[in-house]
Amino acid sequence: MDLIAVNRIAFQTIVRKEIRRFARIWVQTIIPPSINAVLYMLIFGSLIGSRISDMDGFRYIDFIVPGIIMMAVIINSYSNVVSSFFSSKMQYYIEELLVSPVSNITIVTGYVCGGMARGLLVGSLVAIVSLFFSDISPVHPLVTIVVAVLTSMMFSLGGLINAVFAKSFDDISIVPNFILTPLTYLGGVFYSISMLPPFWQTLSMFNPMLYMINGFRYGILGASDIPIWTSFFVILIFIASLGTIAMMLLNRGIGIKH
Repeated sequence: MDLIAVNRIAFQTIVRKEIRRFARIWVQTIIPPSINAVLYMLIFGSLIGSRISDMDGFRYIDFIVPGIIMMAVIINSYSNVVSSFFSSKMQYYIEELLVSPVSNITIVTGYVCGGMARGLLVGSLVAIVSLFFSDISPVHPLVTIVVAVLTSMMFSLGGLINAVFAKSFDDISIVPNFILTPLTYLGGVFYSISMLPPFWQTLSMFNPMLYMINGFRYGILGASDIPIWTSFFVILIFIASLGTIAMMLLNRGIGIKH
């Protein structure tokens, strides 16, 4: 069997394993994010939002729905890869892949595709749930899909890098709890940065979440605080950077080889 066939089979096997992994425990991986999204839309959109005036010309519930969907994509893409790859390190079965003829890029793309599958699945469920609270539909469907796919890819890569450096289960929760979640909340999910004073507007520009959430909002509503091409540029730069780092870590065996 040639190397291309070996890597193709390995890629399919890793992706299938990753999907089965989160699908088998769907009560823990799929349902809770959907319930959280319902609570966000119920509390912030319907109850509090009914007392808030329009945001950028849209009802408040319509304004926050794209951000809530993107939150689900980001958190689930990241969480899936970081927990799965870290488990493969701790249980030493990643070593079987490393000593096999399977290339490192196949390993990376396999885990990343698994994370993307979970992130996009949960994001789709949240989008379906949002139809009970809002009647919006994508103004630019292609932009909506591309931004969601690229964002899930980026955070799957981030989860893999976190897993490589993690030495305990506590380490895999540090980044999501202390970096990812705060940046997501400050990325314009619940407000437009045009409401902020100039200093905080400038500071917000350094938050990468702002570009993804606003890019997705442009796809859904047709309006955004950030030009869509700027959002694409930032996302692609992060994907290229994180992908390069992930490949370098695996090629050098950092955090993996003992």
